[in-house]
Amino acid sequence: MAETEPETQKPQETRKRGDWSLTDFEIGKPLGRGKFGRVYVAREVKSQYVVALKVLFKKQIKKYNIHHQLKREMEIQTSLRHPNILRLYGWFHDDERIVLILEYAHGGELYGLLRDCTYFTEKRAATYILSLAQALAYCHEKDVIHRDIKPENLLLDHEGRLKIADFGWSVQSKNKRRTMCGTLDYLAPELVENKAHDYAVDNWTLGILCYEFLFGVPPFEAESQKDTFQRIVKVDLSFPATPQVSSEARDLITKLLVKDISKRLSLQKIMEHPWIVKNADPTGICNN
Repeated sequence: MAETEPETQKPQETRKRGDWSLTDFEIGKPLGRGKFGRVYVAREVKSQYVVALKVLFKKQIKKYNIHHQLKREMEIQTSLRHPNILRLYGWFHDDERIVLILEYAHGGELYGLLRDCTYFTEKRAATYILSLAQALAYCHEKDVIHRDIKPENLLLDHEGRLKIADFGWSVQSKNKRRTMCGTLDYLAPELVENKAHDYAVDNWTLGILCYEFLFGVPPFEAESQKDTFQRIVKVDLSFPATPQVSSEARDLITKLLVKDISKRLSLQKIMEHPWIVKNADPTGICNN
């Protein structure tokens, strides 16, 4: 099966969702599995375009009562069009399953690459942070807060371009939110303290990721959940004695991991930061 296909051969996005079925696809190898289902590489028979099919089981969705969350996720991701956001082309369902038709990211999870490398070069890390800042700025303009940016939710295409892939905790709202959500190591202080939060939680996460990209571990990792929570709330930030990480990189991280959201660096300021300007590839392509 071809790994990449011409841009013009995408699945028919104007097609009525009820018209899709599994018979429209040649199913290939499994790409991963989760609590609610599995993901497969597939090829749409008519266009020969390669996609990823996320197959979710209705029994699991009902068991964990996530129908509303899934509906919101699908509506948000379908509406987004950005080179650093994984496309959701459409979906269909039968008696047992809901199937999402997704853009296929040949490079797989960023999480796996980071584990293999231990840490990234400053140029690679800066390119990923710039791509994320641009994608999140686009989301925030559309009143979408992601709330769960982490390496497991970031994929890479065949050119090494980063794609935000999972919108399960996302919300579209102009108002502050109070729902506790996200993943422990990446939670902003306002989430840990169960305070109202807004777009700034995504900015905080970019600081966490920048640190993890450069040092190989999240900055507030601790023995227990309670200790991690305490370190986040206190912003107990320290840097390893690693000479290869520049002072400019540490400066960006320090300006993002700020408890006072009014003083936390904006996405625009991230894009303009000297470390980003010096190191990031504006094309977003990382393949070395």
